[in-house]
Amino acid sequence: MIREFFYLRKSDRTTILVLLAVLVTVVTAIFFVGGNDASDAVATADSTSFYPPQGARPYQPYAVATQSTALFPFDPNTADSTQLLRLGLQPWQVRNIYKYRAKGGVYRRKEDFARLYGLTVKDYRRLEPYIRISADYRPAATLVGEREHYERDTLRFPVKLQADEHVVLNRADTAQLRRVPGIGVYYAKEIVRYGHRLGGYVSVEQLDEIDDFPQESKKYFVVEQPRPQQLNVNQLTLQQLRRHPYINFYQAKAIVDYRRLRGPITDLRQLRLSKDFTEADFQRLEPYVAY
Repeated sequence: MIREFFYLRKSDRTTILVLLAVLVTVVTAIFFVGGNDASDAVATADSTSFYPPQGARPYQPYAVATQSTALFPFDPNTADSTQLLRLGLQPWQVRNIYKYRAKGGVYRRKEDFARLYGLTVKDYRRLEPYIRISADYRPAATLVGEREHYERDTLRFPVKLQADEHVVLNRADTAQLRRVPGIGVYYAKEIVRYGHRLGGYVSVEQLDEIDDFPQESKKYFVVEQPRPQQLNVNQLTLQQLRRHPYINFYQAKAIVDYRRLRGPITDLRQLRLSKDFTEADFQRLEPYVAY
């Protein structure tokens, strides 16, 4: 190939020689200049990594910066990693707390925090006085039965009687009657309405004459000094007599017929021969008739 080189034209040979000279120059410069810098840089890096300067701490790629431990009130549901680390917890324990909260876990009591993996009895006793669980994280079921602070509307929601309290039946109005356990608006009105029809109650047992009256409510009633309105059986008409709950049409007619045929009635038992009256009728009508 050298022989063929001399057969080239002079201009081609000159170009090839110039290119070879440039290439040799570049390679020489890299070897003597760049090579020294690269070797120095590698040597410097190696000496820095493995032979730190005197007085300097060696590089530790897995070391975690330590913080001074301090105790302060904290809520494990909201405390961030910085606060948890300052309390003396390990980084992997902090990660477990974050994972627990991310999955929807909630610390509802101080004792719940004791379940933290790796937490010792000593650590828990050290932290327990500083745990503060916000009321927002209590179970919603605890709200059941809580009473709001408001002024009670005693007209709409009367306070019920205690077991040893009573209501005077023949004097009570609807507001007092509604204080009786088992008595609401309906029965309070029925008690008053029926009392007006009777002319006043003379016995607690008369409440049984109200349809489906709650038997457990009767023990809260008493009757004191009854003064019922009385019917003058010698003056009232048939229609007026039959308005009373204890006198039906046939009984009212018997009273009117007796007056017409025999004169004024002085004792209701004068009608004992009438088939429309029984001894029970005379007994319950006795407080309500006059002559």
